[in-house]
Amino acid sequence: MNPAPSGMIKKDPSPASSTGSVVKIQDLCVEYRAPGFGQSSTVAVKNLNLEVQQGEVYGFLGPNGAGKTSTMQVLLGFRAATSGAAFIFDIDVREAIARQRIGYLPELTYYYKFLTAEELLRFYGKIFRIPRRELDSRIDALLKLVELEHARKRPIKSYSKGMQQRVGLAQALINNPDLLILDEPTSGLDPLGRMKVREIIERLKSDGKTVLFSSHELGEVETICDRVAIINRGELKVEGRVGDLVQKHQTGLEKIFLNVIGYQPQSQS
Repeated sequence: MNPAPSGMIKKDPSPASSTGSVVKIQDLCVEYRAPGFGQSSTVAVKNLNLEVQQGEVYGFLGPNGAGKTSTMQVLLGFRAATSGAAFIFDIDVREAIARQRIGYLPELTYYYKFLTAEELLRFYGKIFRIPRRELDSRIDALLKLVELEHARKRPIKSYSKGMQQRVGLAQALINNPDLLILDEPTSGLDPLGRMKVREIIERLKSDGKTVLFSSHELGEVETICDRVAIINRGELKVEGRVGDLVQKHQTGLEKIFLNVIGYQPQSQS
């Protein structure tokens, strides 16, 4: 990977909040009300408690429907919690200011495909009111980080899936956030694409940023995460450092995950 881009601002290694927690979730519950009268609500997240520390790469794992996306939506202000609380840098997520230091990459990115990577980053930079000279430098640095300098003038519609995912990462970083939230950042990528995204995440960590991401690629998670949380049916089942969990359960992260969700392989006849 390229060395740390000079246009990106490295963060002060001192704690980003008074508690040392970048993300703090307390007794979080999210319910979806049924549309019909008399029908019971669906519980997506149930009494969830977790903390993400500054500078961590934190893997948020679970099967489809486990409550990962609902939790992220609460953190991002897209959805209100039914009960409980969530804080980012000690600020309640219900306050808009809490999201000023966040970068977000959704699982499915929707961009104007006729734009070039450079035009896309300039568009988002203007939304954040980044001064022109600083924005020019930041765009150069980000395109170098995600290895798209050679394609900066090409329309995004001509990009491969991996290239589109990397320009999405650059967009999520345009405001130089302290916390990056990624929803399935390697979904649908080939091995080379996954490796490049993994290298970018590792570079971000070395620059002092905190990364919270969900993924079904457990091999990637085991390689790059400091700690992981596994949730199932809205409840936290396992949390800890990857090495500690592997040692405790005497098996790899994939087997731990399958045990948590109650998967039983079919016996061979």
